[in-house]
Amino acid sequence: MDSDGNRDARGTHANPVPRPAGPPRMPAMPPRPPSAPPPPDGSAFLSWLRTPRPDAAPGVWRFGYRPRPDEEPETIPGRQLLSGAVIAFLVGWLIWSLLWNGYLGGWWLLPLYAMIPESWVDPHSFTAVVVVYAYYTLVAGTIMVGVGRLGRWSEIWRRYGPPAWRPRPAAAGERAPAPEEDPAAWPALRAAGAADAAERLAADARAGLMRDVDHARIVRAWQGVRTGRHSLATFTGAVLKDGAAACPHPSGARDLPGRQARHDLVTGQVRLGTTADDPRNPYAYRGTGLALGPELLGTSLLAVGPAGSGKTGTVVRPLAESLCLHALAGRAAVVAVGAAGAGIGPADSYDVVVRIGNPDSVYDLDLYGGTTDPDEAAAVLAEALVGDLTDPQPGNDSRRATTVLAQLLGPFRAVHDRFPSVPELRQLLDGAPEPLAALRAALRRAGQESLLRELDARERQLAHPGDVAGVLADRVALLDRPAFAGFFDTSGQSRPFSLKALDHPVRVRVDLPARGHADASRILARLVLAQFTASVAVREDRSLFACLLLDDATGVVTPEAVRGIQRLRSGNAGAVLTLRSLDDVPRPLRGPLLGATGCRMALAGLTPWDGQDFAEVWGKEWTEARDVTDRQIIADSPAGKAWHAVRRVITGKAATARAVTVRQVERERWSASDLAHAVPPGHAVLSLTSVRGEHAPPLLVDLRENQA
Repeated sequence: MDSDGNRDARGTHANPVPRPAGPPRMPAMPPRPPSAPPPPDGSAFLSWLRTPRPDAAPGVWRFGYRPRPDEEPETIPGRQLLSGAVIAFLVGWLIWSLLWNGYLGGWWLLPLYAMIPESWVDPHSFTAVVVVYAYYTLVAGTIMVGVGRLGRWSEIWRRYGPPAWRPRPAAAGERAPAPEEDPAAWPALRAAGAADAAERLAADARAGLMRDVDHARIVRAWQGVRTGRHSLATFTGAVLKDGAAACPHPSGARDLPGRQARHDLVTGQVRLGTTADDPRNPYAYRGTGLALGPELLGTSLLAVGPAGSGKTGTVVRPLAESLCLHALAGRAAVVAVGAAGAGIGPADSYDVVVRIGNPDSVYDLDLYGGTTDPDEAAAVLAEALVGDLTDPQPGNDSRRATTVLAQLLGPFRAVHDRFPSVPELRQLLDGAPEPLAALRAALRRAGQESLLRELDARERQLAHPGDVAGVLADRVALLDRPAFAGFFDTSGQSRPFSLKALDHPVRVRVDLPARGHADASRILARLVLAQFTASVAVREDRSLFACLLLDDATGVVTPEAVRGIQRLRSGNAGAVLTLRSLDDVPRPLRGPLLGATGCRMALAGLTPWDGQDFAEVWGKEWTEARDVTDRQIIADSPAGKAWHAVRRVITGKAATARAVTVRQVERERWSASDLAHAVPPGHAVLSLTSVRGEHAPPLLVDLRENQA
């Protein structure tokens, strides 16, 4: 039973498309060796599990989070607080001195005279002395309380006294909760009648045999039982047999080889950094951890920053690591795309690594996305080949290229029961007479009259000067190079990976050619994005979160890509795109791209014209503006003039009166100049939107936590 509750899931990653011969398109992944990383200490795991995770605003790291007020409390400067306390003490001392020495009269002693009987008037009476001095103490204490309140002595005690010296109290999560509320005791399983399974899991947790991934994976399998997809008996049997290792991932792995970021699989978050203690950040966010999870990535993320600003190391790498952990827990499927050596995670963290252009690559990439429908294959391939050449205006999309490809792919598949390879497709698009004649003869023998008409139409269009087949052939020629000779095979002799496998918790890394094939890399990146958006829309199990991480989206953003990203949210999927500059996106598409992504990040070093686009999409807000005006005071009397002269000699400044005007104005949340010049190195400005529609304003975030 795997993390989705399937009995035999080691072959589920295979491409479901039937093939005439050859190995399965995505063979079963071998189990990991037993030398897995050692499990965490039992008490540490229990403390982690019991730590409170209160509800918070989007993007807040909820592990051990302590909510803060929405508005910043008024804080008195330390110098002003101490000086006010001293002045209040001196005022109280003066009042008591004046009372004691009789300068204010004896009225304050009248209550004492009224309470003391005549028999206590004897000056040597001990009772009289006690009562008199008790009255003096009461009066002095009353004065002390009054001046203490006036001088805010209690605030000084809290800020500088022993309460500030003591360590902070232990978190509530370190105290063992009641058994019916203890997550380590699995109360949900006990309530459903699986007490034996709950006891086995609790024992493994106390013994230190359970990791955070194990807990998340078993919770995911239990959700399958609650929804009725799997039986309680099957789940209970697997838990009683394997304990914390039950319901394994098809790879057999229970953790990643190493972790670079901080993860919390209870909430599904990965911590990216800390929000800066900056006045431009809302007070409730200042100093809190900034984290992302599937509920935010489901609206897609766009990160823009120059080379070296930390897009890969501080954004893509932690997110890829988090999604790989989610995949091991049976919650997600991840596809990470980047140049070879880009640093999006070691190969051991992935189930499938496709190294395009590397002869040592075990896996290949399916050029047609695993589909058997020629029209669907033509649409995806046309987007990859010429999607960046189409005019992003209504009516001028890649439909002409799709029609041309469909006119060739349909007849070819009908004859050969497969799609053409790259060299064969190039010949057909070039209009070579021999391949077209052979294809025509085969269609006649098969009696495919409708497909013959498709081929006839294609041959007629070859003579037209505006035929798009020539452009398609030129783009296919970029893939028909000796470096890619062993890739994109359609004969069944290789092991191509298809994005149809996103129905399963698979971890995939696609390495694009690093050097010498920039145009081919952009075509392949567009191909993966087009296949991803098409595959997630037809998935059967949408409870599995699917995410595409595209480390460099230069030349990838097309009109169809923007429309595909907008549709990802409804399919429980998302995409993470990084760009060096918005100049890498056609001007008409920059606004739609920023509007299609719910999470937008501007890293340090942004250009002012890129900052202008972010400033426009983030909009404006009402803020309080204070205008301060100093006006010189002109004295009329001789005494006033003398005093002003003495003051000028002492202070060096003329006597002035300050006027403060407060008004409400509408200003940009972050201006283009601020984004270009006021974001420190290692920081970014990030706005968030969750799939439920919750928003977080643009926040200045320190991303240096995850830097090596």
